[in-house]
Amino acid sequence: MFIEIILGGFLIYILFGLLFFRKQMKRMANYFPGPKPNPILGNVLEFYDKDIPGIFEAIIDIHKRHGPDIILWTLGNVSVINVCSAKNVEKVVMAKQIQKSMLYSFVEPWLGDGLLISSGEKWFQRRKIITPTFHFKILEQFVTVFNKETDIMVRNLKKHVGGKEFDIYDYVTLMALDSICETSMGTTVNAQMDPCNKYVQNVKRMSVLILLRVVSVLAGFPTLYTLFHPNAYEQRGIIKQLHKFTDSIIKSRRKQLEQEKMKQVNFDMNEENMYSKRKMTFLDLLLNINVDGKPLSDLDIREEVDTFMFEGHDTTTSGISFAIYLLALNQHIQDRVYDEIVTVLGKNQDCPLLTYQILQEFRYLETVVKESMRLYPPVPFIGRKLVDDLEMNGTTIKSGQDFLIPIYVIHRNPEVYPDPEKFDPDRFSDMTESNRGPYDYIPFSAGSRNCIGQRYAMLEMKTTLVKLLSNYKILPGESLRQLRVKTDLVLRPDKGLPVKLVARSSL
Repeated sequence: MFIEIILGGFLIYILFGLLFFRKQMKRMANYFPGPKPNPILGNVLEFYDKDIPGIFEAIIDIHKRHGPDIILWTLGNVSVINVCSAKNVEKVVMAKQIQKSMLYSFVEPWLGDGLLISSGEKWFQRRKIITPTFHFKILEQFVTVFNKETDIMVRNLKKHVGGKEFDIYDYVTLMALDSICETSMGTTVNAQMDPCNKYVQNVKRMSVLILLRVVSVLAGFPTLYTLFHPNAYEQRGIIKQLHKFTDSIIKSRRKQLEQEKMKQVNFDMNEENMYSKRKMTFLDLLLNINVDGKPLSDLDIREEVDTFMFEGHDTTTSGISFAIYLLALNQHIQDRVYDEIVTVLGKNQDCPLLTYQILQEFRYLETVVKESMRLYPPVPFIGRKLVDDLEMNGTTIKSGQDFLIPIYVIHRNPEVYPDPEKFDPDRFSDMTESNRGPYDYIPFSAGSRNCIGQRYAMLEMKTTLVKLLSNYKILPGESLRQLRVKTDLVLRPDKGLPVKLVARSSL
């Protein structure tokens, strides 16, 4: 009898939950359209039986069918509001208090509570102390690293000149990994020369595991995922190895700095130590920071270095690779970029060391990169969670609500970008760029939580493309036009980027 009472009470609880869920759906549907949800499964069936790129395509299609601002229901009484209209995007990203959404928790075991994930006072403090790291005097030193690593990639690509199509995405990934390791930690893993390096393999595998978790039915149930999903055990082992590597670098660098008795960096960019022969790294700067009179702990530093590693290699790999893809398909634009390279650097000489100042001269290349990131933003979706109630579409959205901002969809608004699928860098000429609103083009997010490393990314992308196009004409592979994309937190080609190369010297 006691068991029957418990079961009966449980069934009543479920019934009331379903009734409340249906009431919520009807109320929100008056303000945010979207596909009709199943009372229990929500909109999960919209993505049933689709491969990973198919899930991405389904989300885009839902916006085409239902409009810019929609609501999607997941398992149970959980919803995500997707906003693309400029007025609602502004309301979300400019809210006085905002947190990253549940999606970002998938990388928290690796990145900890670093700048990407943290909120409140901790985020504000970290943002304040890290921002000077991206002063142009520091970036000038980073550009030297970009030159070196891109030169290695250019040499590694020689074997493909005049040959069959090959996947250039892996080459870009390894180059970006080498660049981020040296600029963030002051160490080299030689990913381009040793792609089987354990650290390199662990970073690449983590990207795969994050993607698999995003599309898992247990994605919204972290405890169940941790306990029962077969990938959770593998992920824990990889994270342990990644942390061990970063910890060893931090301890070694701290000891080295103590031995050298380096003076504390106070971020006065006129100080002599900013111009010393030693190349400053992200880690060096963190090791010299004091907060309330105390240095950051090794755990604090590891969180930020790992965050820099994650955000700094995957996003730039995506940005560079999709620019290559679009230039391969649009030879007339590639020719214009090469003409600019010849104008700036000259034709009958090897590509010299590109400096911060020289890279500013590539104005047309910058429009190419911007238009590439319009069509293929490295981060195609950003997630936010409300801390306070918010008025939107004539109703009150309660605190705790998850929002998804599909940058990929925003960048294809035909009212802002006529013929939105066309690759047209002239959209970003000085004349036309001023006609857009601040929330019509947000490849680096927007608001207080925009990407702190956007100048770093632009410099790396421009350096790579200048050196690559100085040496090679890039042609499309036979299967390049069948490109499909997929995403975890970063946009990626589903099956690589097949291209062909012709040496400039033979043209």
